[in-house]
Amino acid sequence: MMDGSTAAAAELEAAERVVMRWDSTASASYGGGGGDEQMLFDGGGDRVEAERFLRAVDDLRRLAPPSPATVGSPRRTSSASGGGGAASNAVQVAMARLEDEFRHVLSSRALDLEIEALADLTSLSMCSDRTNSADVAEEAAAADEDDSVSSSVGRRSSYRSLRSIREIDLLPADAISDLHAIASRMAVAGYGRECVQVYASVRKPAVDSALRRLGVEKLSIGDVQRLEWEVLEAKIRRWIRAARAAVRGVFASERRLCFLIFHDLPLSSSTITTATHDAPFAEAVKGAALQLFGFAEAISIGRRSPEKLFKIIDLHDAIADLLPDVSDIFAASKAGESIYVQAAEIRSRLADAVRGILSEFENAVLRDPSKTPVPGGTIHPLTRYVMNYSSLISDYKTTLSELIVSRPLACSRIAPEGNENAPSFPDLDLADPDSQLPLAAHLIWIIVVLEHNLESKASLYKDAALSHLFVMNNVHYIAHKIKDSPELRGLIGDEYLKQLTGKFRLAATRYQRTAWLKILNCLRDEGLHVSGGFSSGVSKSALRERFKSFNAAFEEAHRVQSAWYVPDTQLREELRISIAEKLLPAYRSFLGRFRHHIENGRHPELYIKYSVEDLETSVTNFFEGCPPSLHNRRRSHG
Repeated sequence: MMDGSTAAAAELEAAERVVMRWDSTASASYGGGGGDEQMLFDGGGDRVEAERFLRAVDDLRRLAPPSPATVGSPRRTSSASGGGGAASNAVQVAMARLEDEFRHVLSSRALDLEIEALADLTSLSMCSDRTNSADVAEEAAAADEDDSVSSSVGRRSSYRSLRSIREIDLLPADAISDLHAIASRMAVAGYGRECVQVYASVRKPAVDSALRRLGVEKLSIGDVQRLEWEVLEAKIRRWIRAARAAVRGVFASERRLCFLIFHDLPLSSSTITTATHDAPFAEAVKGAALQLFGFAEAISIGRRSPEKLFKIIDLHDAIADLLPDVSDIFAASKAGESIYVQAAEIRSRLADAVRGILSEFENAVLRDPSKTPVPGGTIHPLTRYVMNYSSLISDYKTTLSELIVSRPLACSRIAPEGNENAPSFPDLDLADPDSQLPLAAHLIWIIVVLEHNLESKASLYKDAALSHLFVMNNVHYIAHKIKDSPELRGLIGDEYLKQLTGKFRLAATRYQRTAWLKILNCLRDEGLHVSGGFSSGVSKSALRERFKSFNAAFEEAHRVQSAWYVPDTQLREELRISIAEKLLPAYRSFLGRFRHHIENGRHPELYIKYSVEDLETSVTNFFEGCPPSLHNRRRSHG
């Protein structure tokens, strides 16, 4: 028995001597001194001394008598305290040395993170087969065959790499093995907290640097909300790219590194009862993650306006796309769960913002205040804006169909009581409301509201014909924007498109009736014939007045309607053809019946000023948006 005790004491003394030669607090250390201190784990080929030191630490833990100062203590006790004797002092020296070694390996052996290697993560989507069993099995097999990391690390035993995630080696495999060996000794000795603090103090600046290189800026919520929207749009685009690389590359790689070093270690102690192997990871990246998602949070609670809708949808989709990765990386532990909760709440607020902006857009269309008629009855800027906006809405159909789950409510379309200036609300009459997506109902409602507004704007024109032309132009534009966009047409439906086509054709008919009925009436026979006495025939004076009336009416129409504008080439030509089909045969017939009465009289050129060909040429000047030049107005009848 004495022999065994003596042997243990000798073994303990030998372990103490090995440890004390590497006393970090001494003025000189084994193999070197001063400011150029030699390290045990320097990444060189000779690992004999490092292994000898680790065995000595293990022997101290095995042979030294338990002491409150050394066992279960989360913090290093000063070697000057004297409690616990030589063995206790040796343990403290060992922990101080291991802490320095841990910091040294983490700092000096870190690999340079190639940001370019994360570039393709910006386009990856979580639509990939996240839980494909074959992929998981393949990864597990690859992990089993990978002997580059010490078997004690147990690589990927509880953390798998998703296809959207790019785990990058942050330290060489031998350095990770050293760190795991050091951390395991510190954790068993009750110095887990110190180990975590050192880890976080080294990796946190590295994470911050990686995010800076990805373009993530340190902006407060106030900073973000004070930016002009044009500037913010560009920052959102950059943020989306950076966030994908940060989550799927930087954070995923940091969690893997933490797992490889700490995954099986007892980090909890009497003062860190909730610590887990994820605690070092959370300490290292939490600040950077909060900063990263803080930008999106600022957008989600910022002022809403229609021009922000699509970038906010982009931001929503980016976060929704990242959430499964954020969950796998952060939510598996309480230490990082708050990051996932924050990201999920931001996504929810962005969804609310999208719904709110769409509602505000509908009301803005209805209440557009412009009271000045556009020249020439052309397409109103509001019409172009609303239809381009609607086309973009349809391009985001997938997301918006998920977010827009209720139809426009009747109560939301009632003008405030007592507000006589508020515009009356049109009725929303859907052909088959039960079969339509709520998003489709909102798009139809937007167009209904636009039409209602356009009717008010049409009433601003003093010329009724121009008012009808304005309606025709704008409803035609609406219909063709729907036809030209398969996504928009699919949502609006052919039934409503048919209604719009009927409306612009009706407006065209009303324009022609209003603008040309008086002119065509000049070419009727009524009032030209006289009878009585011994003869009956045509009143030449009435006929001369009729020709003069026609000439004056046509010249006025030519002067005015040449300045009106039909921007759609096909519609413009169809309208001209329709006018010519009514005007030219009527004029040709009128000339055929009555021209000889004029030509047999004095100065026929004062009355028959135009040939049929002159009128045909003149009609081609209509709807060009500018008065015709003088030489095109007419050519003299010869």
